[in-house]
Amino acid sequence: MNLIDLASQRYATKVFDANKRLDAETFTQIKALLRLSPSSVNSQPWHFFIADNAAARQRLSQATQGAYVANAAKVLDASHVIVFCVKTKLDDAYLQKLLLSEEKDGRFKTPELKDLTEKTRAMYVAIHQEARQDTQDWLEKQVYLNMGTVLLGAAVLGVDAVPIEGFDAQILNEELDLSAKGLNSVAMIALGYRKADDVNAELPKSRLPEAEIMTTLA
Repeated sequence: MNLIDLASQRYATKVFDANKRLDAETFTQIKALLRLSPSSVNSQPWHFFIADNAAARQRLSQATQGAYVANAAKVLDASHVIVFCVKTKLDDAYLQKLLLSEEKDGRFKTPELKDLTEKTRAMYVAIHQEARQDTQDWLEKQVYLNMGTVLLGAAVLGVDAVPIEGFDAQILNEELDLSAKGLNSVAMIALGYRKADDVNAELPKSRLPEAEIMTTLA
Protein backbone atom coordinates (compact mmCIF):
# COMPACT_ATOMS: atom_id res chain seq x y z
CA MET A 1 0.00 0.00 0.00
CA ASN A 2 1.39 3.41 -0.92
CA LEU A 3 1.36 6.54 1.19
CA ILE A 4 -1.62 8.09 -0.59
CA ASP A 5 -3.69 4.98 0.06
CA LEU A 6 -2.73 5.04 3.74
CA ALA A 7 -3.60 8.72 4.12
CA SER A 8 -6.88 8.17 2.31
CA GLN A 9 -7.93 5.19 4.40
CA ARG A 10 -6.92 6.35 7.90
CA TYR A 11 -9.67 8.17 9.77
CA ALA A 12 -10.66 9.35 13.23
CA THR A 13 -11.88 6.18 14.89
CA LYS A 14 -15.10 6.75 16.80
CA VAL A 15 -15.69 3.28 18.27
CA PHE A 16 -12.92 0.93 19.44
CA ASP A 17 -13.25 -2.80 19.98
CA ALA A 18 -12.44 -3.11 23.68
CA ASN A 19 -11.44 -6.76 23.19
CA LYS A 20 -8.65 -6.07 20.72
CA ARG A 21 -5.23 -5.02 21.94
CA LEU A 22 -2.03 -3.79 20.33
CA ASP A 23 0.72 -6.35 20.74
CA ALA A 24 3.95 -5.37 22.47
CA GLU A 25 6.02 -5.11 19.29
CA THR A 26 3.51 -2.82 17.60
CA PHE A 27 3.42 -0.46 20.56
CA THR A 28 7.21 -0.52 20.77
CA GLN A 29 7.21 0.97 17.27
CA ILE A 30 4.67 3.62 18.33
CA LYS A 31 6.91 4.57 21.25
CA ALA A 32 9.84 4.88 18.86
CA LEU A 33 7.82 7.38 16.83
CA LEU A 34 7.24 9.43 19.99
CA ARG A 35 10.99 9.64 20.56
CA LEU A 36 12.03 10.19 16.95
CA SER A 37 9.56 12.91 15.98
CA PRO A 38 11.06 16.18 14.71
CA SER A 39 10.97 19.36 16.78
CA SER A 40 12.24 22.90 16.31
CA VAL A 41 15.97 23.11 17.16
CA ASN A 42 15.61 19.57 18.56
CA SER A 43 13.90 21.06 21.60
CA GLN A 44 11.85 17.90 22.34
CA PRO A 45 9.61 19.87 24.73
CA TRP A 46 7.32 16.99 25.60
CA HIS A 47 6.45 14.18 27.94
CA PHE A 48 4.05 11.31 27.28
CA PHE A 49 1.83 9.47 29.74
CA ILE A 50 0.79 6.04 28.49
CA ALA A 51 -2.38 4.29 29.63
CA ASP A 52 -2.15 0.65 28.54
CA ASN A 53 -4.53 -0.91 31.05
CA ALA A 54 -8.12 -0.41 32.19
CA ALA A 55 -7.25 1.27 35.49
CA ALA A 56 -5.00 3.83 33.80
CA ARG A 57 -7.58 4.56 31.10
CA GLN A 58 -10.20 5.03 33.81
CA ARG A 59 -8.01 7.71 35.39
CA LEU A 60 -7.81 9.58 32.08
CA SER A 61 -11.55 9.25 31.48
CA GLN A 62 -12.22 11.52 34.46
CA ALA A 63 -11.33 14.41 32.13
CA THR A 64 -13.90 13.29 29.54
CA GLN A 65 -17.08 14.03 31.45
CA GLY A 66 -19.68 16.76 31.07
CA ALA A 67 -19.22 18.55 27.76
CA TYR A 68 -16.61 16.00 26.74
CA VAL A 69 -18.52 12.82 27.56
CA ALA A 70 -18.64 11.79 23.88
CA ASN A 71 -14.92 11.00 24.15
CA ALA A 72 -15.19 8.85 27.29
CA ALA A 73 -15.79 5.55 25.49
CA LYS A 74 -12.89 6.21 23.11
CA VAL A 75 -10.57 6.52 26.08
CA LEU A 76 -12.02 3.56 27.97
CA ASP A 77 -12.30 1.13 25.04
CA ALA A 78 -9.03 1.89 23.25
CA SER A 79 -6.09 -0.46 23.64
CA HIS A 80 -3.65 2.33 24.52
CA VAL A 81 -4.09 6.05 25.17
CA ILE A 82 -1.21 8.50 25.02
CA VAL A 83 -1.41 11.86 26.79
CA PHE A 84 0.73 14.43 24.99
CA CYS A 85 2.13 17.00 27.40
CA VAL A 86 4.24 20.10 26.81
CA LYS A 87 6.91 21.60 29.01
CA THR A 88 5.92 24.92 30.54
CA LYS A 89 9.41 26.35 30.04
CA LEU A 90 12.83 25.65 28.55
CA ASP A 91 15.28 26.68 31.23
CA ASP A 92 19.08 26.68 31.06
CA ALA A 93 19.35 23.33 32.82
CA TYR A 94 17.14 21.67 30.23
CA LEU A 95 19.00 23.28 27.33
CA GLN A 96 22.27 21.98 28.74
CA LYS A 97 20.72 18.53 29.12
CA LEU A 98 19.83 18.57 25.42
CA LEU A 99 23.33 19.66 24.46
CA LEU A 100 24.99 16.93 26.52
CA SER A 101 22.64 14.33 25.07
CA GLU A 102 23.49 15.43 21.53
CA GLU A 103 27.19 15.33 22.35
CA LYS A 104 26.89 11.82 23.78
CA ASP A 105 25.06 10.70 20.64
CA GLY A 106 27.87 11.99 18.41
CA ARG A 107 26.10 14.99 16.89
CA PHE A 108 29.15 17.26 17.06
CA LYS A 109 32.14 16.52 14.85
CA THR A 110 33.96 19.60 16.11
CA PRO A 111 33.82 21.84 19.20
CA GLU A 112 32.79 24.68 16.91
CA LEU A 113 29.67 22.78 15.81
CA LYS A 114 28.70 22.17 19.44
CA ASP A 115 29.12 25.86 20.18
CA LEU A 116 27.07 26.85 17.13
CA THR A 117 24.27 24.45 18.10
CA GLU A 118 24.14 25.83 21.63
CA LYS A 119 24.04 29.44 20.45
CA THR A 120 21.46 28.79 17.73
CA ARG A 121 19.07 27.02 20.09
CA ALA A 122 19.49 29.73 22.72
CA MET A 123 18.76 32.35 20.07
CA TYR A 124 15.46 30.74 19.09
CA VAL A 125 14.42 30.25 22.71
CA ALA A 126 15.14 33.93 23.34
CA ILE A 127 13.15 34.97 20.27
CA HIS A 128 10.05 33.19 21.56
CA GLN A 129 10.54 34.07 25.23
CA GLU A 130 11.44 37.72 24.83
CA ALA A 131 10.69 39.11 21.35
CA ARG A 132 7.52 37.22 20.43
CA GLN A 133 6.52 36.17 23.95
CA ASP A 134 4.82 33.09 22.53
CA THR A 135 6.90 30.32 24.08
CA GLN A 136 3.97 28.06 24.97
CA ASP A 137 2.44 28.38 21.50
CA TRP A 138 5.80 27.54 19.95
CA LEU A 139 6.35 24.53 22.19
CA GLU A 140 2.82 23.20 21.63
CA LYS A 141 3.42 23.32 17.88
CA GLN A 142 6.23 20.81 18.41
CA VAL A 143 3.83 18.50 20.24
CA TYR A 144 1.45 18.60 17.28
CA LEU A 145 4.32 17.66 14.96
CA ASN A 146 4.78 14.62 17.17
CA MET A 147 1.08 13.77 17.02
CA GLY A 148 1.10 13.90 13.23
CA THR A 149 4.05 11.52 13.16
CA VAL A 150 2.23 9.08 15.44
CA LEU A 151 -1.06 9.22 13.51
CA LEU A 152 0.55 8.47 10.16
CA GLY A 153 2.80 5.84 11.72
CA ALA A 154 -0.21 4.13 13.27
CA ALA A 155 -1.80 3.91 9.82
CA VAL A 156 1.36 2.29 8.46
CA LEU A 157 1.15 -0.28 11.25
CA GLY A 158 -2.54 -0.99 10.60
CA VAL A 159 -3.56 0.55 13.92
CA ASP A 160 -6.69 2.69 14.23
CA ALA A 161 -6.40 5.98 16.06
CA VAL A 162 -8.13 9.21 17.01
CA PRO A 163 -6.60 12.47 18.27
CA ILE A 164 -8.56 13.97 21.18
CA GLU A 165 -8.52 17.58 22.30
CA GLY A 166 -11.98 17.34 23.84
CA PHE A 167 -11.17 16.86 27.51
CA ASP A 168 -10.92 18.99 30.62
CA ALA A 169 -7.22 19.85 30.79
CA GLN A 170 -7.47 21.15 34.34
CA ILE A 171 -8.87 17.86 35.59
CA LEU A 172 -6.23 15.86 33.72
CA ASN A 173 -3.42 18.15 34.89
CA GLU A 174 -4.52 17.63 38.48
CA GLU A 175 -4.94 13.87 38.09
CA LEU A 176 -1.40 13.51 36.73
CA ASP A 177 0.09 16.25 38.95
CA LEU A 178 1.45 17.97 35.86
CA SER A 179 2.02 21.40 37.36
CA ALA A 180 4.56 19.98 39.80
CA LYS A 181 6.30 18.31 36.86
CA GLY A 182 6.49 21.51 34.82
CA LEU A 183 4.05 20.15 32.25
CA ASN A 184 0.66 20.90 30.75
CA SER A 185 -1.61 18.46 28.91
CA VAL A 186 -2.24 19.31 25.25
CA ALA A 187 -4.06 16.37 23.66
CA MET A 188 -4.48 12.61 23.68
CA ILE A 189 -4.32 9.94 21.01
CA ALA A 190 -6.35 6.78 21.52
CA LEU A 191 -5.02 3.71 19.70
CA GLY A 192 -6.57 0.33 19.03
CA TYR A 193 -8.74 -1.42 16.49
CA ARG A 194 -12.11 -0.25 15.23
CA LYS A 195 -15.33 -1.97 16.14
CA ALA A 196 -17.37 -3.36 13.27
CA ASP A 197 -20.19 -0.88 13.83
CA ASP A 198 -17.98 2.24 13.67
CA VAL A 199 -19.97 4.11 11.03
CA ASN A 200 -17.14 6.58 10.44
CA ALA A 201 -15.04 3.78 8.96
CA GLU A 202 -17.34 3.47 5.96
CA LEU A 203 -17.79 7.16 5.20
CA PRO A 204 -15.88 8.64 2.26
CA LYS A 205 -13.10 11.04 3.14
CA SER A 206 -13.90 14.67 2.36
CA ARG A 207 -11.13 17.17 1.66
CA LEU A 208 -11.01 20.39 -0.32
CA PRO A 209 -9.56 19.98 -3.83
CA GLU A 210 -5.85 20.41 -4.45
CA ALA A 211 -6.41 23.45 -6.67
CA GLU A 212 -8.10 25.27 -3.81
CA ILE A 213 -5.49 24.67 -1.14
CA MET A 214 -2.20 24.61 -3.07
CA THR A 215 -0.38 27.28 -5.04
CA THR A 216 2.77 26.52 -6.96
CA LEU A 217 5.06 29.54 -6.89
CA ALA A 218 6.81 30.71 -10.04
